[in-house]
Amino acid sequence: MIIIALTLLLAGAVKGVFGLGLPAISMGLLGLIMPPVQAAGLLVVPALVTNAWQLASGPALRAVIARFGNMILPFCLGTLLSSGLLTSKPPALAAAMVGMVLVLYGSFGLSSMRLSVAKDREWWLSPVIALLTGALNGATGISAIPLVPYLAALDLDQEQLIQVMGLSFTVLMLALVGSLAASGNLHWESAGQSALALLPVAAGMVVGQAIRRRLSALAFRRAFFAGLLTLGAYTTCRGLAALHTGGA
Repeated sequence: MIIIALTLLLAGAVKGVFGLGLPAISMGLLGLIMPPVQAAGLLVVPALVTNAWQLASGPALRAVIARFGNMILPFCLGTLLSSGLLTSKPPALAAAMVGMVLVLYGSFGLSSMRLSVAKDREWWLSPVIALLTGALNGATGISAIPLVPYLAALDLDQEQLIQVMGLSFTVLMLALVGSLAASGNLHWESAGQSALALLPVAAGMVVGQAIRRRLSALAFRRAFFAGLLTLGAYTTCRGLAALHTGGA
């Protein structure tokens, strides 16, 4: 319980600094001590509450929904189609996929690569990105790839970016909750534990906001993505080794 609380505290702190990272940090660390589907269930309430607040607190909710509303259905469809991987046996398969996503996410964050997307391509590219993001969300419980790099390429201002991520992560988590409930992998006991998990996450967000005001954002960003890359490599190797030996 102490490890779980500290993990959620850390994930909440990262969320407080950057507006994202809660599922990535939590799934990566919790996946080392529990099946990924159990970790995903634990994150339901903290993710929904923090993302809904992030969405509602932005400056232009109607404009965001009008521009990015065509991503909502693909988010849900991709999550539904791939959620069987998260609940598969053995859970080592999902753990390895979580690790691979963390490696991709960390590598992109550490690189100097910056993408650019023309506005006239958004109408067809946004649904494609949403479908791919939903597929990874359903398979791993992590919803940052390829969504976050794509949104960063749209040249949104900081407040718009945070609000769009709030919309996206809220829809993705609701879709994941629906998929887990439909497959019988979400129970009332998990819901109670998830509600309790909100406490360390909320405390972590307060800490993260304080860190953001006092420390260099660039230094924290580099440490964050380097940690994700290292954790992802370890989780991938661990999951693949368990698959090779036939274990979980």
